[in-house]
Amino acid sequence: MSTSRFALQRFLTDLLRPQDFTDYGPNGLQIEGAETIERIAFAVSATAQSALLAAEGRAQALIVHHGLFWNSQGPRPLTGPFARRVFPLVRNHINLFAYHLPLDAHPEVGNAARLAHALEMVELKPFGDPGGQPLGMRGQLPEPMTALALRDRLATVLEHPVLMASPEEHALVRSAGIITGGANRHWPLALEAGLDAYITGEMSEHDWHESREAGLHMYAGGHNATERFGIQALMEKVRSAFEVECFFIASDNPA
Repeated sequence: MSTSRFALQRFLTDLLRPQDFTDYGPNGLQIEGAETIERIAFAVSATAQSALLAAEGRAQALIVHHGLFWNSQGPRPLTGPFARRVFPLVRNHINLFAYHLPLDAHPEVGNAARLAHALEMVELKPFGDPGGQPLGMRGQLPEPMTALALRDRLATVLEHPVLMASPEEHALVRSAGIITGGANRHWPLALEAGLDAYITGEMSEHDWHESREAGLHMYAGGHNATERFGIQALMEKVRSAFEVECFFIASDNPA
């Protein structure tokens, strides 16, 4: 089976609604490739590795959460590491699609939503809208557990070490807010919402001190590790919609 670049782009736009977000870079089609698509690769990030493996896997499209272009970086010459990300895609006519905040926030295939489901959380609601659009999910744990037990449960689900800042390791945690990836600065949103815990991908030195001093249990499970869930859920959605061959490219990024 195959689909067209236009049909795939329209499907992704209708599903993820990138026009609703003010993001840190462009969402949608970032590199135009083949018009007919039979195989699609998925990865957390558009890296030299994912570009090369997409080409080796004979994909006509690569769909990622972290694309190639960011407002903070400005114009970039096609040299060095950046060229090694771009050239395999261009030379092999591979379309690159990237969806950043839209994939974080989506209530069905979003990173936070899928992590919440993996943790078997209930009473899920959109959470965290620093820019006017909720970027995560909040909910109740299936049963209260200690802060330490939640850390261990997260490590199992994420298959990644989890950094914890806790005012009391043996206190019971009943509720949590999730914004995946590099959303460490948004932990006060969980505090304001009256939640017991905040789950994200990264934690800075001052977050560790300030969150625990504020009485919040904060967890950082890795940027890449917390954002594998959404792109894989999106892969299954695309596979079902178009009946095309799809494959996921894992990253060994420990951060």
